[in-house]
Parts: sequence; C-alpha cells; structure tokens
Amino acid sequence: MALIIWHNPRCSKSRQTLALIEAHAPQIRLYLTDAPSEAELRAAAAALGLGPLQMMRTGEPEFKAEGLSQDSSDAELFAAMARVPKLIERPIVFAGDKAVIGRPPEAVLSLL
Repeated sequence: MALIIWHNPRCSKSRQTLALIEAHAPQIRLYLTDAPSEAELRAAAAALGLGPLQMMRTGEPEFKAEGLSQDSSDAELFAAMARVPKLIERPIVFAGDKAVIGRPPEAVLSLL
C-alpha cells in the first residue's frame, strides 16, 4: 500500500516520522508549499477519524490571528487550514483510507 506523508522538513517530529517509513518509499508532500484544499483537508479528517480542531496546531500565533477559537465552526477551521497550512498538525501519514498524525512518530507504525 502506498504511503503519503504531509511533511515539513523543518519539524523534528516530521523528520523522525519520515525516517520510520522511508523503507516504504512514501510519497512526500511538502504541504506548506503545496497546500491541501478544503476538500483534501476534509478527507484527511475523515481518514484520521478526527474533527478539524484535533488536526490543528492551535498554539500557533496564526490560529488567533485568523480569528479562530475552540468554538469556531468546522467550515471556518477547514478554510483557515487551506489558507494557512502552517495550522495543520504535522506530520500526517496516509495509507489508503486511513491516516495517522505522527505524534509521537511511532504512531504511524500502525499503518504499516
């Protein structure tokens, strides 16, 4: 099964996760420069089994700068992640219709 990783090479957790799955020749998507669409983000949330808030970096200054809060609607959260991909928790690894956030990196081993 092909693996896809939404990767940020500047993030240590993302680098550690990539190292764990490198033998499986994952497709690497640099999501900060190749931002996912709202539809892709919704599909990612479904694959993760999470709501949009749980797949966001709510501690980033951009979260507040975008006017977001714990009470923001799903539509607002997905739109914000599409506009500001830095808000997407990283890394996310996909295998078919399943996905896992690599925090801790070993969490992705469940996909292999």
